[in-house]
Amino acid sequence: MATALVSQENVVASLVSRTGRHLQRYDKGRRQVVGCIPYRYKNGNSNASEVEDELEVLVISSQKGKGKLFPKGGWELDETITQAASRETYEEAGVKGNVEPQLGNWTFQSRAHGTDYDGYLFPLRVTEVLDFWPEKNNRQRIWVSVDEARECCQRGWMKEALDVLVDRLAGRQQLGEEEMGSCSASHQAKSNL
Repeated sequence: MATALVSQENVVASLVSRTGRHLQRYDKGRRQVVGCIPYRYKNGNSNASEVEDELEVLVISSQKGKGKLFPKGGWELDETITQAASRETYEEAGVKGNVEPQLGNWTFQSRAHGTDYDGYLFPLRVTEVLDFWPEKNNRQRIWVSVDEARECCQRGWMKEALDVLVDRLAGRQQLGEEEMGSCSASHQAKSNL
């Protein structure tokens, strides 16, 4: 019986978002904000001829419910930047996955507070979409195409990060095709011997 209670408590605890700003990181007076662009490929196909045709990204509603954005929030003192990005993505969007190298950092002005923030975004290749997550009742999430994300995302700096992600993924794809081509040419040359 005790085991079931502990397990149940762990589930409830994991469905609660961190709150408060007493552990928030600041640099030169600017709050440090981190997040992810959750992405996946339609039908799991990352070898499509056009990255943008097969790529889907996950956007969420803002807390006030007007407009869409990528999950992000405060980077806290007791976590690494990637841990914070992953945590915020889980809390706000209910997805988990592999955090990839940073897309960049931007200074932007908070609409609510009128102060400058530093924002850092990472790609997150989604491996798990959860049915329950801490902010499920406060936010909507939707998978959209890259073009739809550019249209509905209300933050310019996030749109810039999306462009970096698309370019990076297209570069990976091109590199993969070039490697396949050189492997094929190498195989062909050997078979001609």
